[in-house]
Amino acid sequence: LCLADAKDEKGHAIHRAVLNGSVVSQILAVEKPFDLKALSERLGKVFPTMVKIYEDKGFIWVMDKIKVTEKGVVEGTGPAAERVQKVYAQFVSEIK
Repeated sequence: LCLADAKDEKGHAIHRAVLNGSVVSQILAVEKPFDLKALSERLGKVFPTMVKIYEDKGFIWVMDKIKVTEKGVVEGTGPAAERVQKVYAQFVSEIK
């Protein structure tokens, strides 16, 4: 089992940790990963053909000028960016 960017009980970061299978007793998911694909589908309903998802980089481009991450709109301004932020806020409230 290989862990990337793990933290020990004291909060020290470990870049990569490789564990033997006999050492692992249980695996717990601390936090559910953000569903970027579902958000891009939701945005696609409001902005058809104007949404591009870059899952490997962790963001969505809307209209080639508004960047959305799991934190919300991080680049872009104006009415379209405000609409994207509203869609994001509604999406987040529904998944919590």
